[in-house]
Amino acid sequence: MAPTKPAAGGAPKRQRVAPALGPIERKIQAARLVQAKPSLGAAYSHALARWEADPVLRLLGLPVITECYRSVARQDELYAQGRTKPGAIVTYKRGGESKHNWLPCPALDVAFLLPDGEVSWSGLLLSKFARLMKAADARVHWGGDWPTFKDRPHFEL
Repeated sequence: MAPTKPAAGGAPKRQRVAPALGPIERKIQAARLVQAKPSLGAAYSHALARWEADPVLRLLGLPVITECYRSVARQDELYAQGRTKPGAIVTYKRGGESKHNWLPCPALDVAFLLPDGEVSWSGLLLSKFARLMKAADARVHWGGDWPTFKDRPHFEL
């Protein structure tokens, strides 16, 4: 946060600054987005533009794609988590069963870059972004709406 003029009492008041990606991070995001099916990529781009245009949402965090396409081997690694490897279960799909294993990819996962530089998978932020994604394209399904395993970072066609 950047300092501003002193508040009453002489202490400088801090102003919130929206998170932003550097040039390398922007290239990574573009490369991930290119992996998506065109209609999913368009829905994400539209939802992101609406998020960034809202001054309040923009200060909460910046949506970023954490994964789009993933190899069968990567999917099997994730499937092993919480089963044969330490960690929480993050998927019920084995390699070859996930929509993340197809190209062009009909699925992507989202997290938020926060103003302090941390990354968050906040259910509240993801639910707000899900509304924008579903408004951008009615064919988009959000993993947070699933009745059993809630996969809040997940969006798919």
